[in-house]
Amino acid sequence: MAVAGFYRRALPSPPAIEFASPEGKQLFTEALEGGTMNSFFKLISYYQTQSEPAYCGLASLAMVLNALAIDPGRTWKGPWRWFDDSMLDCCEPLVKIKEKGITFGKVACLAHCNAAKVETFRTNEITVDGFRRFVVSCNSSEDYYIISSYHRGAFKQTGSGHFSPIGGYHAGKDMVLILDVARFKYPPHWVPLELLWEAMNTIDKATGHHRGFMILSKLDKASSILYTLSCRHKGWSSVANYLSADVPHLLKSEDVKDVEEVLSVVFKSPPADLREFIKWVAEVRRQDDGGIILSEEEKGRLSIKEEVLKQVQGTELFKYVTRWLISEISTCKGTISGHNNELPEIAANVCCQGAKLLTENFSSLDCMVLKKAGVKFRKSDGEKPVTEVSGTVFTDGSEQGVDMLVPLSQTAASSLCDLDQNGCHGFHPSAGDVLSVLIFSLHQNTWSNIKDEKLQAEINSLVSIDNVPPLLQEEVLHLRRQLHFLTIDIGLASAS
Repeated sequence: MAVAGFYRRALPSPPAIEFASPEGKQLFTEALEGGTMNSFFKLISYYQTQSEPAYCGLASLAMVLNALAIDPGRTWKGPWRWFDDSMLDCCEPLVKIKEKGITFGKVACLAHCNAAKVETFRTNEITVDGFRRFVVSCNSSEDYYIISSYHRGAFKQTGSGHFSPIGGYHAGKDMVLILDVARFKYPPHWVPLELLWEAMNTIDKATGHHRGFMILSKLDKASSILYTLSCRHKGWSSVANYLSADVPHLLKSEDVKDVEEVLSVVFKSPPADLREFIKWVAEVRRQDDGGIILSEEEKGRLSIKEEVLKQVQGTELFKYVTRWLISEISTCKGTISGHNNELPEIAANVCCQGAKLLTENFSSLDCMVLKKAGVKFRKSDGEKPVTEVSGTVFTDGSEQGVDMLVPLSQTAASSLCDLDQNGCHGFHPSAGDVLSVLIFSLHQNTWSNIKDEKLQAEINSLVSIDNVPPLLQEEVLHLRRQLHFLTIDIGLASAS
């Protein structure tokens, strides 16, 4: 009786050599003796089969993040923190990846968002000899890993674009070991390095750009503390295009006279999804995860978030943005819609984002806080008060009570307190600091078209991070790298 579906594929050989074959084993032994199999052992310890046919990029990344011993900072199942391809959805909804796969730039962005240092190389940016040097150096180390983006056709395999990690290199034969994450289809296999180069030196029809490879290593600390860019919404590319291309053009065509006019040009007619493009990263916990007692890790992360927020609100740029926002609100212009400064409203969207992980429901795009969020100020272990926003999240029929720990900067009250109906028990993240950080994240060339040289120098001074505290420097550099990775897929990398 015929059975529907496929059970594996025969590996076309040549050009590939199956890893478990006698010849493949011999290549492994010789490469091991040559010292270019050091990356293999940690990768093989965390070898993962992609859980969906289009999850090759996610599975490759999960393998490497686990090999780098990066703590995801959120649970996978039960109490365990662990990377799985079903958790990597901060840059693209999983339902969309399941249907269409994921692009090179977004895999890099995902890696960056999950505390990996990422260097990307498309084949039109480097030579095959340069690629070979990286393959040798990375596979001679246990601290650097390569994910390759290539077209299967070069190996006479079925399918098209694919991602997989490189697990080793044989110098004598000039062959690389591909740890294919589609193990249901093909086993791990050796291929000639120059043939892999040909497979990478192809155009991805989804972006119109060359494929390539990326090198991942571990950052000393988490790359994102308080702010992150999001491309989960449909309009993210138009926002990225607006910030990277349209804003410099608008500044060139407008005769701006002061900083407030510059801010008006940037924000007077932004895409509707601007407010969805930059988010602040909340500390979200289940209400059944331990009452009001905070772990040392939670206290530490909250303390750092508060320090970053304080540093943002201490900048001259923040003062200009705050005055501009107050002017906009007082004149009822309302150009930045959706930036409500009431704490429950700000928190509701973040609670909703956290619900996907809290309820272990990773596939839904629709979730909402149905019960109005409430703000609590209470002490934990006799220490300073902790601000929580509590609410109930419903997603696909699942209900979960959540608490969000809100960072507060203990700065002097400002005029924006009048906009917060909860009063200023400390100043929580709001439109002023979010827009300030967004301005900080734009490329320096953004302001080069300002005609007034004195004003251009003033803006460059306001957005410079040379003299800001190290924490804020790291935060801004994180956002700039995110914007770079997001724009390389839409052909704007040179502008960012």
